[in-house]
Amino acid sequence: MQLITTTGSDSAANAVIRLNPLDDVLIARQPLPKGLHLQAEHIEVLQAIPAGHKVAVRAIAPGQPLRRYGQIIGFASQPIAAGEHVHVHNLAMGDFARDYAFGVDARGTPATTDDTFMGIVRADGRVATRNYIGILTSVNCSATVARAIADHFRRDIHPEALAPYPNVDGVVALTHGVGCAVDPGGEALAMLQRTLGGYAVHANFASVLMIGLGCETNQIPDLLAAQGLNSSHTLRTFTIQGTGGTTRTIASGIAQVKSLLAEADQVRREPVSVRHLTVGLQCGGSDGYSGITANPALGNAVDRLVAAGGTAILSETPEIYGAEHLLTRRAVSREVGEKLIARIHWWEAYCERMGAELNNNPSAGNKAGGLTTILEKSLGAVAKAGSSDLMDVYEYAEPVRAHGLVFMDTPGYDPISATGQVAGGANLIAFTTGRGSAYGCAPSPSIKLATNARLWETQEDDMDVNCGGIADASTTIEERGEHIYRLMLRIASGERSKSEQHGYGQNEFVPWQIGAIT
Repeated sequence: MQLITTTGSDSAANAVIRLNPLDDVLIARQPLPKGLHLQAEHIEVLQAIPAGHKVAVRAIAPGQPLRRYGQIIGFASQPIAAGEHVHVHNLAMGDFARDYAFGVDARGTPATTDDTFMGIVRADGRVATRNYIGILTSVNCSATVARAIADHFRRDIHPEALAPYPNVDGVVALTHGVGCAVDPGGEALAMLQRTLGGYAVHANFASVLMIGLGCETNQIPDLLAAQGLNSSHTLRTFTIQGTGGTTRTIASGIAQVKSLLAEADQVRREPVSVRHLTVGLQCGGSDGYSGITANPALGNAVDRLVAAGGTAILSETPEIYGAEHLLTRRAVSREVGEKLIARIHWWEAYCERMGAELNNNPSAGNKAGGLTTILEKSLGAVAKAGSSDLMDVYEYAEPVRAHGLVFMDTPGYDPISATGQVAGGANLIAFTTGRGSAYGCAPSPSIKLATNARLWETQEDDMDVNCGGIADASTTIEERGEHIYRLMLRIASGERSKSEQHGYGQNEFVPWQIGAIT
């Protein structure tokens, strides 16, 4: 994205933003009244336009493309006059060729800094940002007992339970709604097992209990075998049927957690390389400012993270649709670029099979915030990825092995997407929002970045960073990027994010379920 410029030197000078000289639209910094004259653009606003929405800078004939960020965001569905509001009533999707140009912009992004954070080094060398005991379930049928065990150790209900163990961040039960009545050899069960397997070995868990009912399709021994895992002192498995019912299972679980607490409390933080930090990138409740403020600021932080040897996971495949060519150009090889396009084709077939439209992703909140098409939303979303090379592409919940910027195929729905990222190894989540999100994550902390000052003022209780000043030029993308990067290191070192302070995380574990339930 080019540097933001404002229009004019008159009283409306700071009312709009131009992002690229090629753009056919300006972005309203504030509500624009009818009749406002934008002197530098030689246009008059023809109707009231909400903040974050688009105003045309020239006349556009039906069928002609419109550009924002210098890229096509859609096609005029009716004549558009200069000064007119551009939105769903006159802008629509359309097909056009994209030049994937695999790797032409890859430049090599070796680590150039030696930054550190205060991490928790496990006995096997894995590095954690948090220190939880986790309770996982193989099936929804064991969710109630898992929650009952975790509730026994809740600091807001039983503060005495964990008082002797100050280095234990908590005991969390991550439950879900599936695990049975699925094809035992199908993709849906394999994806669930991959997700649970990733959480079972996540560095942020000192130890894990995995609880089943006993008769479910997702048998725990099969799950462990599929993921190359074995039961151990720190990965304990049992079932309600095998233990003898609900009461005995809860009692057994509580006793086992108690037996693990003293050992889990022995951890100490120490300086470790940023190479051990993996950040999942998310945006939810996006608005017209997302691609101008918080997303490029996060992208700047990602470039700093990569320069220090860290890893960032871009995801939400339906929300890069139409902007994937900006990523393939940065792929380190044609093979990596083609892996990304293969996932796009999978989604096209998936949506056709399900009777859905991949190009109809923007939500009601996105549209109210000024985003019109998936192309526009995707171009802003890709800004989270900064400018670093794309090192690899992963399927949902696959273990992330590469360092640097990578892509993981996930839906756009934030809890499902972040669940896959954490299963893949993310030990921190960075989440931009323009409409306001109350998302949190466990066992990996989540920081939330507000795209506009109004959101920061009204929902500061949930926001960790205000990026709204970028829109009014009171701060810069570079300054906010540095701030976000340093906050990442502090949160990874143990500082608690807003969502952690509110106790978010257990309810946001949502594995992706793509198969038929029979």
